[in-house]
Amino acid sequence: MIIDVPDLALVALVGISGSGKSTFARKHWKSTQVLSSDFFRGLVADDENDQSASADAFEVLHYVAGKRLAAGRLTVVDATNLQPHARAGLVKVAREHDVLPVAIVLDVPESLAWERTQARADRTFGRQVLTRMHRDLRRSLNQLSREGFRKIHVLRGAEEIAGAEIRYEKLFNDRRDEHGPFDIVGDVHGCRAELELLLGKLGWDLVRDERGRPVDAVHPEPGRKAVFVGDLVDRGPDSPGVLRLVMGMVAAGHAICVPGNHEQKLARKLNGRNVQLTHGLPETLEQLAAEPDEFVAEAKAFIEGLVSHYVLDDGKLVVAHAGLKEAYHGRASGRVRSFALYGETTGETDEYGLPVRYPWAKDYRGSAAVVYGHVPTPVPEWINNTICLDTGCVFGGSLTALRWPSRELVAVPAAKEYYAPVRPLVAVATKPDSGLDIADVTGRRHIDYGYGRTTVPAENAAAALEVMGRFAVDPETLVWLPPTMAPCSSSTVDGYLEHPSSAFADLRAAGVSRVVCEEKHMGSRAVVRVSASGAGDAIWTRTGRPFFGPELDEPLLARVRAAAAPLFAELETDWLLLDAELLPWSAKAGSLIRDHYAGVGAAGRSALPAALAVLDRTAGRGLDVAALRDRLELRAAEIDGYSAAYRAYVKPTDGLTGVTLAPFAVLAGAGHTYSGKDHDWHLALADLLVAADPELFTPTRRMNVDLDDPAAEAAATDWWLALTAGGGEGMVVKPWAGLAATDASGRLVQPGVKCRGREYLRIIYGPEYTRPEQLDRLRGRNLGRKRALALREHGLGLAALDRLAEGAPAWRVHELVFAILAAESEPVDPRL
Repeated sequence: MIIDVPDLALVALVGISGSGKSTFARKHWKSTQVLSSDFFRGLVADDENDQSASADAFEVLHYVAGKRLAAGRLTVVDATNLQPHARAGLVKVAREHDVLPVAIVLDVPESLAWERTQARADRTFGRQVLTRMHRDLRRSLNQLSREGFRKIHVLRGAEEIAGAEIRYEKLFNDRRDEHGPFDIVGDVHGCRAELELLLGKLGWDLVRDERGRPVDAVHPEPGRKAVFVGDLVDRGPDSPGVLRLVMGMVAAGHAICVPGNHEQKLARKLNGRNVQLTHGLPETLEQLAAEPDEFVAEAKAFIEGLVSHYVLDDGKLVVAHAGLKEAYHGRASGRVRSFALYGETTGETDEYGLPVRYPWAKDYRGSAAVVYGHVPTPVPEWINNTICLDTGCVFGGSLTALRWPSRELVAVPAAKEYYAPVRPLVAVATKPDSGLDIADVTGRRHIDYGYGRTTVPAENAAAALEVMGRFAVDPETLVWLPPTMAPCSSSTVDGYLEHPSSAFADLRAAGVSRVVCEEKHMGSRAVVRVSASGAGDAIWTRTGRPFFGPELDEPLLARVRAAAAPLFAELETDWLLLDAELLPWSAKAGSLIRDHYAGVGAAGRSALPAALAVLDRTAGRGLDVAALRDRLELRAAEIDGYSAAYRAYVKPTDGLTGVTLAPFAVLAGAGHTYSGKDHDWHLALADLLVAADPELFTPTRRMNVDLDDPAAEAAATDWWLALTAGGGEGMVVKPWAGLAATDASGRLVQPGVKCRGREYLRIIYGPEYTRPEQLDRLRGRNLGRKRALALREHGLGLAALDRLAEGAPAWRVHELVFAILAAESEPVDPRL
């Protein structure tokens, strides 16, 4: 016997003691999916047979069941479930979470159940208890449907129970496996002519019957489907024509459709129900009166077969007539259907006598885009990843479609005003709220960002909030933060802690065959957002802070804006996001250099010559201090090298005089992320900025290397040696393919590993780090945590750019940027 169970449901096993419920549950479900009343009695009373603990046990069981259902997990309840009040509690939990309650009844002869019960030492009740249970079971069979169970399966006898198979079925609204692309059409309201025009503009070819009426439409692009958000009928001139076309497209598999409240009302009228003849229904009934009875019957059956909403494209898209809040996505209940048809109201009416709609979209936080209609608006506008496509065609507005996944809006104007609106169709006076909320980033949070999953501890979030709240630029401007960068593996080359051979080996091990070696500028990381108009321009640090302050940031941005003009034209965008380094290091890190580095150098240069002079005088008196003097002399040379290392990055500046920018990546523009472009593309655009303003912009020297070519590696190593010998910090070795490079399994690889010069590392590890014993110790440094952090921050940054490009609401971009900043509180060796 095949038992069909929805893949999201609350399944209640019903049967007397000894009927085999627990055995049946173990056979068909994971142990984590089954909630046993015996287990919960033991949990609250230390005795699974203590019936006095049943009330508490079921209270806890219902709580756990609710948590599982809220998370979208099938839940099975293993209990006798013979009493109506026990089953009512389960139906209540299922309804609270908008899932279907399912009953599976195990009906075995009382004699067999008694035989099994006697074999169990923990069952001490008498036969009369089993007889009463069996009587309750017989009564229950006729009550389950009335109690609210939507599916009831009765297995009679041990043989039928043993041979049963569970088969899972998707809910009607689950079309996650359909990826489109889709053309989602707003409320038509009987405007057949406009619908034909819109479909034509979208590239659909109409199919007409012998009387010339459109009965289907076909698109030349494979897989493309139309999606109708409901309200096909009422108010307009040809509701039957719209129904005929949409019904034909749905029957042919070229479209899907959700019901609107106007279809719902029409179906009720066609079924003889008493409804008010308002809001265009009389006109539709008059138009249908001219159609054959067969067509009216087909239309009624079509409307009654429509599903409240659809979840499409791996859960990325939800279509419902009046919208749908996240908790209802993919659920099935009267409450869900009501929200999908009518939305949510405040209980008030406006000055026109119409219900005031609750603005659920402003509170929406779901990752799925919700596309809907129902409430006419002059211009569709994305609000928190939701968009209303009802642009009032029947009221003289337009008929609008959204192309998915490109998010392109396509519209045709109405030929005329067919029906006067009760409420004027006027534009909203103010811009919708962006939806930023402190609750989106506080506390312990788990984030699935597409490139992986991460947990943001509450204490890290608090630290990030302190920085973000007090110092950072506007969160809507702060759309990306640079990830930390891991160094290459420790080198075994004599005298070197980091060496190009290790960097090349690291990327080769990750499956990268071609790399670009970029000069590593010793400065301060700077992210620049610049636009053609100057609106929203900003420059910020790795922690999101404004760089210098308005007195210097604004003239700096003006020069970047002027130099970027050719890029705006070439990339067809009105703004760009640049990743760069601001030079010199001392321009931003002057206090750091003075407080942490210069003091060490000054102390050494002052004390060591004096100490050497004392040792010289001591040696002149015939004492053997040669070994000590050699150590101090070495120390003095190391201090000189240390001082020379940081002094190389200290340059005089006066305001912006002496300040330069070294751009090396163009991250994003209007509607685009450029993470998929190779580094030659990025650096070529950076060269255009250098050419436009060579005084402000510094070029990034680089060399492409084929990792299968030893000669190319050797040449790059020589280049690095010359670069670092001339005072350069080192180089960054990046996968040539670009920021989103992946390995053979499709996982992100490190966006780059830094390979720093021998002398530069004195600043990081101290003047004496090149001593053999020190190098041996440092080679054991643990890079695992740093690499994991770098990769996590990189993935979060890429996801933020993706969301920015797709037009996601500000809070969805900001939560990822905030997570990057929070990750900076991880306990990682800062020298790495």
